[in-house]
Amino acid sequence: MFTPAITGTGVFTPEHVITNEELVEAFNAHADLFNAENAEAIAAGEIEAKGHSSTEFIFNASGIEQRYVYEKDGILEPDRMYPRLAPRDAEAPSIMAEIALDACGKALAQAGREASEVDLVICAASNHERPYPAIAVEIQRHLGAGGFAFDMNVACSSATFGIQAAADMIRSGSVRRALVVSPEVTSGHLEWRDRDCHFIFGDVCTAVLMERAEDAKGARFDVVSTRCATEYSNNIRNENGFLRRTRDAMEDRRDMQFMQNGRKVFKEVLPLVSAHILGHLEDAGWEAEGLKRLWLHQANKTMNDFIGRKVMGRVPESDEQPNILQDYANTSSAGSIIAFSKHSGDLEPGDRGVICSFGAGYSVGSVLVERV
Repeated sequence: MFTPAITGTGVFTPEHVITNEELVEAFNAHADLFNAENAEAIAAGEIEAKGHSSTEFIFNASGIEQRYVYEKDGILEPDRMYPRLAPRDAEAPSIMAEIALDACGKALAQAGREASEVDLVICAASNHERPYPAIAVEIQRHLGAGGFAFDMNVACSSATFGIQAAADMIRSGSVRRALVVSPEVTSGHLEWRDRDCHFIFGDVCTAVLMERAEDAKGARFDVVSTRCATEYSNNIRNENGFLRRTRDAMEDRRDMQFMQNGRKVFKEVLPLVSAHILGHLEDAGWEAEGLKRLWLHQANKTMNDFIGRKVMGRVPESDEQPNILQDYANTSSAGSIIAFSKHSGDLEPGDRGVICSFGAGYSVGSVLVERV
């Protein structure tokens, strides 16, 4: 048996930014346009008028101040409000593979490794650009990695589930070195015309390089333990898929994009995640007061603050539970990895922390790591 370790991380950040102010201006113009076009139906009570959004509402609801997007064009057009992405030739890299190569390159460089030394690539993300061939296999090809590759989708928990899968294979000896990459083009599945969620997501890509601890060339985080859990709920969902074409009516159904029942999610997920982390710590023989850092899923600041208090038994200091969602927004599975990548370099040998993500499914994954 081998000890799996994280030896490198990488983050691709798109060049385009949408601030809350820009988003509110565009959304409110869209709402006015919608209300004008549907004035008679609204007056008759057949449909509801769309209310305005505000920067205060967005920040108070989420803690988000801006988000990065792969392509800004189209999102802020009141009569469109979704990105305009040009189709690509079949031989050209997909968008997800393109941004993955950037993040993977950074993770490899940090670990002092070449892509040819990698024998497993897992593309762990909430929405994949196509069903097949696997995006992971495409990434493997463009990188020049060896071994094998596969896609994984456990929504916002995909990265931690991918880390567990890679850790298990490294631990057993079936692979020596793995990349878990999470290209999240969330702007494509967000309903930007819905006031309740139009501000939530942003685009990014993260990569985590894992290898046998004995092979590490420099600083590393040993993966001491991993744990994943699922509990079915459709309170967060996206009903799009290939069976859509089998329906006689190809209408623009709302449930073909991101949907959530926010109040139920908040009420049900928080105790699930808190209990999951505490149980994982207890079974590993770790004490919560011994944790140096919590790298939590970056969905909502209030949710993270609640979980942090439950796990630590007190209000965590800002450096104990770093948030990045004010800049990146919710980046689905990538959020906890962004936090880990940007807020782990200062830890000393012996320091311990928990990487945790959670979301649709419901799903929750936690990774206990120790700096070596």
